Amino acid sequence: RRRRPPPAQSPLDKVAAQEGLSLPQLAGRWFLVGVASRCSHLAEHSHQLEATTVTVTVLDGGSLAISTLRKLDGMCWEIRQRYLPAQAPGRFLLKGHGHSSKVDVVVGEMDPSSFVILYYQKGRSISVKLYGRTVQVSDAIVDKFEQRVTAVGLSVDVTYYFPTYGFCDSADEFHVLD
Repeated sequence: RRRRPPPAQSPLDKVAAQEGLSLPQLAGRWFLVGVASRCSHLAEHSHQLEATTVTVTVLDGGSLAISTLRKLDGMCWEIRQRYLPAQAPGRFLLKGHGHSSKVDVVVGEMDPSSFVILYYQKGRSISVKLYGRTVQVSDAIVDKFEQRVTAVGLSVDVTYYFPTYGFCDSADEFHVLD
């Protein structure tokens, strides 16, 4: 009998979650500063990136309610998601619709007063996002983000920075995606 090979280690298995993460410190409003991803849509539309904010609410049981506000075709949209706690602290699961649409999320590094670096993995592809408490973060934080990006095999060629103006404050009820 041939033995099945062990499952390949996922890129996220090598990423350490923030030590001693306190979920309430994640709560509040964050500005999307940068994203590193091999996503072809991002590459083709990088000139159309829109200012994006995320509001995190910690729910009972350790889930996170995520509300993302961004413009799409000039209209403000709110996208609501729920990150469910995974096996280990600082690791979450975002379930989509359909079988293969789960996304693993890891809180990689955070200073609750200034920035958080999140890792997302869907299938074999990984992306890294940098959020700031303010629209601009220090060069030291950007350097740290870029080091984290190259550590998971992405490059600055696939790193995109978001506009620091034109944020949405809210969306009407007709522009909410759950």
